[in-house]
Order: sequence, then C-alpha cells, then structure tokens
Amino acid sequence: MRTTKVYLLALAFVMSIGISSCEAIKNTNNTQRGAGIGAASGAVIGGILGNNLGKGGNTALGAIIGGVVGGAVGGVIGNRMDKQAQRIEQTLPGAEVERVGEGIKLTLGENSVRFDTNKSSLTSTAKKNLDKLVTVFNEYPDTNIQIFGYTDSTGAVDYNLKLSEKRAESVKMYLSGKGINSSRFITIGKGIEDPVASNETAAGRSQNRRVEFAITANDKMIQDAQREAKN
Repeated sequence: MRTTKVYLLALAFVMSIGISSCEAIKNTNNTQRGAGIGAASGAVIGGILGNNLGKGGNTALGAIIGGVVGGAVGGVIGNRMDKQAQRIEQTLPGAEVERVGEGIKLTLGENSVRFDTNKSSLTSTAKKNLDKLVTVFNEYPDTNIQIFGYTDSTGAVDYNLKLSEKRAESVKMYLSGKGINSSRFITIGKGIEDPVASNETAAGRSQNRRVEFAITANDKMIQDAQREAKN
C-alpha cells in the first residue's frame, strides 16, 4: 500500500502559513486548534491541488485532499481509512491502494476491471472483482465514493470522454445493483486526461484504461470522529 507524499508537502506549506496566526489562536484549546487548522488546511490544500491535479482538481487525488478535515478528527478518520485500505488489499490483491491523507485512492486497471472493446459493459472478470469490493464497501458504509473513468488516447477525444463517463456509470450501477446505496456514488468521466503511462505503447495504453475511486468520509463518519476526538 502506497502513501502519496503530495499531501504531506501541501500540509507542511499550510502549517507554515498558520504560524503567522499564532496570536489569534493562543487562547484556544488543542481540539479547537486542530479543527481550525484542519478547516484552513483543507481549503488551502484543495485550492493548491485544484490547480495541479486536473481541471478544477477533478481527480481522485484532488477529491480526497480537497475534503481534508484535519486535527484530531482527521486523525480518527485516518485510522478508520487505514483499516478499510487494508481490507481492500486483502480482498482484491490486484488493486492499487493508496492511503492519501484522510481517504483512499483506489485504482483498478484492466487486470481488475475490464470492459469490452469500445463498450461500457463489464466483463465477467470485472464483475467478479467488483463483487469483492462490495463486501468491503458494505463493511464500511460511512464513506462517499467518487468513481473516475479513463481511456487511452486512441480515437476521438469527445468519443473517449463519453465512453469513460459510461464506464464509470456502469461501475456505479453494478455496485448499486449489489445493494450499495447509490447516494454514496458520484461518477466522473475523464477520457484521455491524466495519463499514468505513455500512450505510445500498448502497455502504456493498457495502464491508462482504468477506473479510479476516491473514498472519503461521509457526514456520519465525520460526526462520529468528532465525538470520539472529544473523549
């Protein structure tokens, strides 16, 4: 399981900004400081990454970092996400699982979620692997899940964008059909954007044809974490 370093770098930057405001928070307690710093850091980090991780920060990584709570509450959420990430790795070994800040970035390549050529229909192998995720998502119901669909650069840009949207929606519909509340999902098609490998080779194009998940705390998890942090 990999941990993305950009979160730590951005957070360090935010903390350096916060030093100039020490006088304003001198008389607050540790919980209040954590909440204040967390709110500020979430906004600033989201803005920073929004300009660097795709249009409007509209990527799995940007979605996770933009929702940072921070402070003691963020620590509680992070501990819960650690456990969920470990379960995903155990359940679906072929997945690329990254613990990012207070969320999880999950990447499913063609070895995990495959589609028929130029179609949005899931293959039997893809369904079997998604069934494994259903188990974990049901064990951890207090999360929101954004699904990002990607294609390689072969073909027209507009066509690929629409295809990626349909594929992300196909994943959502399958998971919802297995009993997961559809309100937990948001789907986004990215088309040929944000390649993770060169589109000049067959191997690179295969890596670019992927589905990414941004798994973040929902309101209930945040509220539960706030209560736990006070105790």
